[in-house]
Amino acid sequence: MKYMILMYGSQQDYDAMAGAAAGAADGKTAWSAADFAAMGAFMESFNKELAESGELVDTRGLTAPVHTRRIQLQSGVPVVTDGPYAETQEVLAGFWIVDCESFDRATEIAARLSACPGPADAGPDSVVDVRPIADSRTDLLEV
Repeated sequence: MKYMILMYGSQQDYDAMAGAAAGAADGKTAWSAADFAAMGAFMESFNKELAESGELVDTRGLTAPVHTRRIQLQSGVPVVTDGPYAETQEVLAGFWIVDCESFDRATEIAARLSACPGPADAGPDSVVDVRPIADSRTDLLEV
């Protein structure tokens, strides 16, 4: 079965990874070049292991939330705004699609992301979700 592993972040997280102390209001530490390189090496190794096991279907990181456009239906009309305003909310930062034997295995894979290196204050707020991917409309009705 296929599962999507979703990783979340905020604009402050992206700013801190870029080396900006923009997260100062949140108490986030700016990442050093070494921190960013260590994260990159971890992700490369993580993805390689999943590919070698045959469980990786696809993975992508997303650009910073400031590059997002949100479309909302207001009074029956689609309205486009810049956003989401990630200063106050976590947004999708990247994803993996894995094809593995069980929900437990997908959860085990996602839990390994907690070992990703970075500044000491980079991990405590990080959130990762695991969700089964529907193969049909019927799967959407299962609760």
